[in-house]
Amino acid sequence: MREQAMNTSDNSMSRRNAMFVGAGAAFATLGLAGTAQAADRGAWSKVKTASLTPQQQAGQRVIYSYSGTTVPQSLLDQIAAGQAAGVIFFGDNISSLNQISSVCSQLKAANRASPVPAPLLLMTDQEGGEVRRLPGAPTLSEKQIGQASDPVAAATDAGDGAGRLLASVGMNVNLAPVLDVYRTAGDFEDQYQRSYSKDPVVCGRLGSAFITAQQRLGVAATAKHFPGLGSAGASQNTDLKPVTLNVSKSDLRAIDELPYTPAISAGVKLVMLSWAVYPALDAGLPAGLSPTIVQQELRGRLGFQGVTVTDAINAGALASCGTNAQRAVSAAKAGMDLLLVCAQDVSQGQSVVTGLAGALQSGQLSQSAFDAARNRVTALRNGLS
Repeated sequence: MREQAMNTSDNSMSRRNAMFVGAGAAFATLGLAGTAQAADRGAWSKVKTASLTPQQQAGQRVIYSYSGTTVPQSLLDQIAAGQAAGVIFFGDNISSLNQISSVCSQLKAANRASPVPAPLLLMTDQEGGEVRRLPGAPTLSEKQIGQASDPVAAATDAGDGAGRLLASVGMNVNLAPVLDVYRTAGDFEDQYQRSYSKDPVVCGRLGSAFITAQQRLGVAATAKHFPGLGSAGASQNTDLKPVTLNVSKSDLRAIDELPYTPAISAGVKLVMLSWAVYPALDAGLPAGLSPTIVQQELRGRLGFQGVTVTDAINAGALASCGTNAQRAVSAAKAGMDLLLVCAQDVSQGQSVVTGLAGALQSGQLSQSAFDAARNRVTALRNGLS
């Protein structure tokens, strides 16, 4: 995901254009859910999930967003009806730590009425430096961490700080760290200091330290943006327009994908795919819509078995790929488990759920593949609180 140094509530922009950069704040550590409770939820999922309606099955793969600091009743209704996997928060959703903590409690209360008892996925981008939604840790950017006197310790501190802060307000997923390997000063990732290094080994080492520190606190980490946006030029923003990255397959694997091997070994829970096109791997489709990249490159070659998550389904890079619902169906068909609907409009999330349900009922989406994706998401949720 790409971040710009501003706040915005413009629903036409994708999720990465809203940001909150703030001062440090006090926070408490996360109380983890008991293993007995998690076991009960897991047993329930095996017995009861087959009874869910197509709309409810589809909802278990969709992350909603909304505008402003007040949760719309329509979103609470979707959650209570079992038609939402979670919510992503942007800068304009957050006025203070107390306020967003109250919001998370409200969303969790709605989920207690849901036919699906697994915890909601409550997420944001808390990368560090310029790219933070919440006021507080980590204050260092990835580039600053890479330049620190002890980079591994700095990355560990950043992951720990992010995990503690998110857990303190009730969130359980961080859409970080960025594993992109930047190429030149001032390029797309470097201009926001979102890359640890030009060295893929360093990116992998520091990303893994961040992941391990954060996930030991019960907050899932997300490695992004596979197979990599480090070669993107300063203006190649997939939020706004289609982007093609003409990198050779050998460079993609030796540079851009290399940090994912240690991240996967560290147990990263989610991997986000980019919306750029990589002709060396798939000449026609953005990575997150490409079965070749999702299933053969990420799952097959690298062996990732966790949850795949899209970047913003409303991104400008997908302008020629139909409606948000049609894009979501294409992403699901490619092997994406979770769909981020980041238009900050609940109705857009509802339309994606309806589109997925229709594709499932018509046979456009395989029931067995759909169940496998939903089960991966449910397993992730059951392991969080």
